[in-house]
Amino acid sequence: MTVVRAAQSRDCEAIGALHYWSRATAYAGFLPPEALMFGSPQALGTWWEARFDAERDTHRLAVACQGADVVGFTYVGPAGAESDPERDAELYAIHVAPEHVGSGIGRLLMDDALGALRIIASSAVLWVLAANAAARRFYERCGWAADGTRRDGQIGNVLTPQVRYRRALI
Repeated sequence: MTVVRAAQSRDCEAIGALHYWSRATAYAGFLPPEALMFGSPQALGTWWEARFDAERDTHRLAVACQGADVVGFTYVGPAGAESDPERDAELYAIHVAPEHVGSGIGRLLMDDALGALRIIASSAVLWVLAANAAARRFYERCGWAADGTRRDGQIGNVLTPQVRYRRALI
């Protein structure tokens, strides 16, 4: 059975490892190896712990667990600078362990994230790599739509074109 709950500091090491391997697996078809292997599971765990500690009053980090194992996570909060902070919240991250992709955990995490987003805004945005067709299909099945806004971000030293998706929360 999978349970989604608010994350705790002790989860950050597992979140970092899951983030690292999820990213490497999901982006393997369209990003070069140097981007996929950027950082390390431990470095991402440390990064998540610092972010969690700094933003815990304004953001929500949630984990999906099977027993003691973290098998997915989301991160939501007020929208970033490219959006309307008066109207929008943001889904900053949603990741599922590669061996659990397609099992329904992503949908459980999305439902939980949407509930958290509804508390702080009437609409939400997320950014997705333009080349990540699987993630884009998932978001569209969950009621999100591309809004025409694009930007370039970086993963390691690799520039990555991104597309913004939007969804009403009412």
